[in-house]
Amino acid sequence: MKKSKVSIVLALLLAFALVLSACTQEGDTEPAATDDTAVDTPAGDDGENPPAEGGLTGEITVQAEEGWMEYYQAAVDRVIANNPDAKITLIESGAFDMLDVIDNTGVTNPDVADVFAIPADRIYGLSENDALAAVDSTKLAAEIGGWDNFDDGIGGNFNVDGEYLAFPYNIETLIVFANTANAEAAGVDMTNAVEVNDIQTPNEVLLPLFDTWYGVAVANAAEIEFLGKNDDGSFFSDMTAEWAELPAEKQDAITAVYEYWKKHNEAGSSLFDEEAGWGYIDDAFTSGNDGVFRLGGPWETGAIQEQTNGGADMEILPISSLTVAGKPLVHWQGGWGIGLNARIEGDQEKMDLGHAVIKEIVNPEYAVDLFKATGKILENVEPDVYASSDLDETDKRVIAAVFESYEQAPARPLFSEWGQVWDTWKNAVLSWESQKPATVEDAYAQIKASFDAMMANMQ
Repeated sequence: MKKSKVSIVLALLLAFALVLSACTQEGDTEPAATDDTAVDTPAGDDGENPPAEGGLTGEITVQAEEGWMEYYQAAVDRVIANNPDAKITLIESGAFDMLDVIDNTGVTNPDVADVFAIPADRIYGLSENDALAAVDSTKLAAEIGGWDNFDDGIGGNFNVDGEYLAFPYNIETLIVFANTANAEAAGVDMTNAVEVNDIQTPNEVLLPLFDTWYGVAVANAAEIEFLGKNDDGSFFSDMTAEWAELPAEKQDAITAVYEYWKKHNEAGSSLFDEEAGWGYIDDAFTSGNDGVFRLGGPWETGAIQEQTNGGADMEILPISSLTVAGKPLVHWQGGWGIGLNARIEGDQEKMDLGHAVIKEIVNPEYAVDLFKATGKILENVEPDVYASSDLDETDKRVIAAVFESYEQAPARPLFSEWGQVWDTWKNAVLSWESQKPATVEDAYAQIKASFDAMMANMQ
């Protein structure tokens, strides 16, 4: 009896299953999932809210220095507002600290961000180490706007073998600082350009010409090529020519450097001492002493304010305010870029999100805020934007001088071999302190010997 009841129940269950199966096939639909049914959801979705339509869903990290964090977080928040399913994490790190990590361990190290800032002169080294992904700079530049010719500026410097490996972040070049109190005491006229050959005292113009970064300002004025690259990839240097073979304007520039050194040597100054020279310049330029003009970078503004009575005695001028042998000093179109880590190149979501972050960091609408946070000056923003902002007057004058000096400057050579020039020029000029060359020809012989040795290593 008990067995027959079980059989009846099984038969009924089988019949029900057959009916249910037939109904499912006839309607060609699946039964609705219950709350207990597992369903796949897009990344970042909690099962209740679908991802933003057309939004990005990648996850990346972004390098930011300590002082940049607040601005960067605001930029990230703006990106996330349009892409709520994306995740962007800031890594607080100095730019050079992160580059050290890359050099020591490689870009796959998780401590290296997916998006990071790089100085322009590191672009070729990073390229050779396959550290950077290609940036769609053409598209970004068109969307951001502000360039008449993108490749004519620093953006073109980031183009390596047909690929842009960073996007413009900042322009920088050398400018001139003047101490108005010292100028008045010395009776120096600041209304016209000052010729270095005509200075009345050695300290009237303070030029750390032993440092190649500053020495190129004289070289560029006379179109001296410390190290150039021919179309066939071979290298050359104007400083390997015999003295008699140098064009007159190049001889004049070298003569001016030599005569400037000679003035300081005869005065017993320590300006041409690699260790003591910087302290000498700072002391001479301080209000109450005899330094009137000094060549420097915008990053030095804070320290120079302290030397000029809290900035009350400080004037900021374009680099062309100083001339050498009648030629205005000219530096380089230097700067920084923002690059993408090569490890994300195969992940389109990460790449798209990286581009979105770059675009927001350099958003011209926030150019003034960017400068306040980082000191970065955007190449594609009109100087008037900064001039009419709420920046203090010192910052406005610095920015104006940078723009004016930058416009006259040539592009900075970025090929990695140029790195050998730094010590080549420096060691040659510093050797004068011990060699005491009696003539400019003797002084140039030291320069030529140094560059001859450098070029021999290029072969």
